[in-house]
Amino acid sequence: MPNADEITVTLLGTGTSHGIPMIACDCAVCLSDDPRDKRTRPGIHIAYRNCSILVDTPPELRLQCIANDIRRVDAVLFTHHHADHVVGIDDLRRFNWITKGTIPCFASPETAVELRRMFRYGFETDESYPSSAPRLDLHELDASPVEICGQRVIPIPLFHGRMPVLGFRFGTFAYCTDCSLIPENSFALLEGLDVLVLDALRRTPHPTHFNLEQAIAAAKRIGAKQTFFTHIAHELKHAETNEELPDSMALGYDGQVISARA
Repeated sequence: MPNADEITVTLLGTGTSHGIPMIACDCAVCLSDDPRDKRTRPGIHIAYRNCSILVDTPPELRLQCIANDIRRVDAVLFTHHHADHVVGIDDLRRFNWITKGTIPCFASPETAVELRRMFRYGFETDESYPSSAPRLDLHELDASPVEICGQRVIPIPLFHGRMPVLGFRFGTFAYCTDCSLIPENSFALLEGLDVLVLDALRRTPHPTHFNLEQAIAAAKRIGAKQTFFTHIAHELKHAETNEELPDSMALGYDGQVISARA
């Protein structure tokens, strides 16, 4: 675990909803032998003091936790309810066994409704479900900061197409995946960052994600010391794309470890 003044962020997955390589695709990125072009579905791990937090539970969560030696989860934050961000939720069972306790989860009211609908067995006691189920305690977030393990976490309102979603700020680090619009009021919540992780799907426009050009423009306005892009599709090859980006920006990659001030 990092010292009390440091946040350590691991990018568990940096790919789009299809993952990279995509099924039955023979493009240059899907066939790339650069390990940074192998992208699982998006999520991050945050470590500070003695606390271990996940943001989202992607489909490959078990494999991501094994690959990055994550041995405990104290809380989970959800950005929204799309499948590539939540369907690994059942893998939280293992962390219930390790900690011998219920895991608190935090989501917007809209996301909380969908999580309870999709994974009712994880949030309710159901005697008709005899198999092992995750034990989760769901808390609804509003626009107010929340304290988790002594760290102030600030929800960042974003739009994913027409859908309201959340980014999160921890100290001088912020995570803003799956967005096509940052509301004006949210820019103020992103001032003074050491590190920003921001959605950048592809080169061509998309109705619910920033493309690379839009992401660069947003990153320049936010002005973090370093920006890493995530939720990357197979239009963007890691090494080639990084060569054309400003020095303060780069594509993130699975397993990348980043530090910021708490």
